[in-house]
Amino acid sequence: MRFIKMQGLGNDYLYVYGEVPENIEELSRRLSDRHFGPGADGMIYICSSEVADYKMRIFNADGSEAKMCGNGIRCVGKYVYDKGYTDKTVLRIETLSGIRTLHLKADGGKVSEVTVDMGKGEAKEQRSISISSGFADEDLFCDGWKYTYVSMGNPHAVFFVRDMEKIPLGEIGPKVEKHPDFPDGVNAEFVRVISGTELRMRVWERGSGITMACGTGTCASVYAAIQ
Repeated sequence: MRFIKMQGLGNDYLYVYGEVPENIEELSRRLSDRHFGPGADGMIYICSSEVADYKMRIFNADGSEAKMCGNGIRCVGKYVYDKGYTDKTVLRIETLSGIRTLHLKADGGKVSEVTVDMGKGEAKEQRSISISSGFADEDLFCDGWKYTYVSMGNPHAVFFVRDMEKIPLGEIGPKVEKHPDFPDGVNAEFVRVISGTELRMRVWERGSGITMACGTGTCASVYAAIQ
């Protein structure tokens, strides 16, 4: 098979131009493995669409299908333009969360920058969650185990913390993702407010684990901070 590995802010996927095969769950798990495969946060297929320029389908490292990926969709724009599949600099991409619009900045036949309209978020009031953890220093959390639930077309639980570097993300992240309060799983963001215009975020992504960046998670963190 032919694929290209691309990353947006370190959020990396294997990109395939074509229709999704029947064995995609097993394929994504196998190829995303960073020791026995090319290694990635998952796979993204760029398919034909009846309602937009292209359709994007996202499969996490555990084989599950995701609805939206902010960094992934930016790479889709660069892929189709740089490969010569389109000469448009404004693209409409179909996702499981609806159609998203990309704006491409191109120079010399190559895309140098892509911005995406992520749509309108939806936040709910703060809730509390109960986590069984050996983590003792819960004072690092600003509001205990309270979180803000935000939907960016996919679900996010945003926690505000005082020192995220001390948060054992690998221990707490999967417990939040698989918590009974989230029957379909959830992305977990741990956010420190640096100033009125700057946040620092670490993320545990549903189906992929710790990733270097998350576009929808970034938007969810800002949305929760504004709330």
